[in-house]
Amino acid sequence: MATAKKAAAKKKPAAKKPAAKKAVKKTVAKKAPAKKVAAKKPAAKKVVAKKAVAKKAPAKKAPAKKAVAKKAAKKTTARKPNAAFMKPMTPSAALAAVIGANPLPRTDVTKKVWDYIKKHKLQDAVNRRNINADDKLKAVFNGKKTVSMFEMTKLISGHLK
Repeated sequence: MATAKKAAAKKKPAAKKPAAKKAVKKTVAKKAPAKKVAAKKPAAKKVVAKKAVAKKAPAKKAPAKKAVAKKAAKKTTARKPNAAFMKPMTPSAALAAVIGANPLPRTDVTKKVWDYIKKHKLQDAVNRRNINADDKLKAVFNGKKTVSMFEMTKLISGHLK
């Protein structure tokens, strides 16, 4: 009988030990993932913060390089004028009274009209976009007394052939 009691005593503690180990494993298993998740979140934030800083710094440097490259490209290439603007046009009689009768490109016609406006002080003092026409310019502006700068170029183009 003594051997039977010893065998029973050995079985009982052996049964209790694995149960205790399982309980420990469960609590450890529950705590361990919580620690890992908590550890991953701050690490992920740090990585994101580092990436955001890394992305911002090159973005600021990149436009400066592009701007320098564009400036260099503009210096090396010469701009060609459009042939349509450089074609000499004959002014009408009303426009010839202001700029002269010689055929001129559209660009020169506009320059001469502006020279005439500035010489005779026809630009409006309050609203500088408007031109107050004198007798010669009224004929060019189809009888209008005041014309805006943008409307002026449209009206002048009607007097060129």
